[in-house]
Amino acid sequence: MHPYLPHTDNDIKSMLEAIGLESVDDLYSDVPESMRMKEALNLPKAKSEIEVRNIIGKLAKKNLSSADVPSFLGAGLYDHYIPSIIAPIVSRGEFLTSYTPYQPEVSQGTLQYIFEFQTLLCDLTGMEVANASVYDHSNAVVEAAIMCATVNKKNKVLVSETLNPSSRKVLDNYAKGQGIEVVLIKEKDGITDIEDLKNKIDDDVACVMVQSPNFFGIIEDLEECANITHTAKKASFVAAVDPISLGVLKKPGDMGADVVIGEGQALGIATEFGGPLLGFMCTTEKFLRKMPGRIVGQTVDNNGKRCYVLTLTAREQHIRREKATSNICSNQGVNTLAATMYMCLLGKQGLREVAIQSMSKAHYLQSKLEEKGFKLKWNQPFFKEFVVEGLTADKQRELLKDKEMIGGFGLKRFFKDYDNVMFAVTEKRTKQEMDRLVELLGGK
Repeated sequence: MHPYLPHTDNDIKSMLEAIGLESVDDLYSDVPESMRMKEALNLPKAKSEIEVRNIIGKLAKKNLSSADVPSFLGAGLYDHYIPSIIAPIVSRGEFLTSYTPYQPEVSQGTLQYIFEFQTLLCDLTGMEVANASVYDHSNAVVEAAIMCATVNKKNKVLVSETLNPSSRKVLDNYAKGQGIEVVLIKEKDGITDIEDLKNKIDDDVACVMVQSPNFFGIIEDLEECANITHTAKKASFVAAVDPISLGVLKKPGDMGADVVIGEGQALGIATEFGGPLLGFMCTTEKFLRKMPGRIVGQTVDNNGKRCYVLTLTAREQHIRREKATSNICSNQGVNTLAATMYMCLLGKQGLREVAIQSMSKAHYLQSKLEEKGFKLKWNQPFFKEFVVEGLTADKQRELLKDKEMIGGFGLKRFFKDYDNVMFAVTEKRTKQEMDRLVELLGGK
């Protein structure tokens, strides 16, 4: 038995007797004898709590974290500054442990911040309604595709190759079970190939998905993509966006988007080695009854005082297996609160300042790298992320080894033809850090 299991010999004997077996080995009688391990597991002897903490602590120190060193890694998760007031508020027990607020009489605090979150997102994206949240960007992509296919009664989805490849993989997995055909729109010069979109759009298309800034950090022409999409009968345009970029870029709702999705991690949520994350979805009223997750509405109680309630959808709508609207049974409550606080604390001008600083610093780093011979891979307008030529992920790893610096993202992980590095820059990066990176990378 595993040395850390708490059961005594008498406990084990009682449990075996209750199910009519004589030994633990009998539990595995269905496993062929030839496949069973005969020797004991190669595990160290039991250690004290102090020893375990020391061992785990030493292992943890081997990680290189953006909390300790400058990071230029992006590809969907970004090292933005998080106001110090957010952590103590979201860690309060009434928020940290709260579940989906079905009982409004005891959930007004949770319901209010969800309502504010929805309102802020609608203001930010220019859309009419928003839900409480979806799990992450990939889940938002999947839910948007399923929702559009259901509402428009079609099963073909066109997805730009410049959409986050992790999200495209998740969509491919879900689409098989949903009977949805996913068709890829080719990438050309780092952006969505407009001619390929024109060739592939037809009346069988439920929706077209384009990301801007796209996975390569380049700003796409969402308005043109939306116009092309709407030439097909009942086809919806889905725009995937970075919420920080909306501090300076035009609202997707003003460019013809029917659905706006994205990852809200940049809104006051730490990268935490990959999660937890916060997907979001905003739509026009057309999709209101088919949106996944929760929708909170504002009303008045029997005393005429303002209050908040879940509205328009019931939990049962989301847990009826194949008849379900979606697989979303809970919203990302704690992260939703963090994002709401972040948007309220920064306000319109603060969000714009974060966007401008991120964009300006990214262009500064790009210009300095270009001086060293690292040219932009595509001559396209970019926001806070860009791809350079003349540097591979392996070479970068060699140059930055033991230099206390997290470099850019190696594209070859997702794009076999692109052995390039993509750098992300946020408002946190200083001139000294960027100059140091350029110095370490050297160049031609």
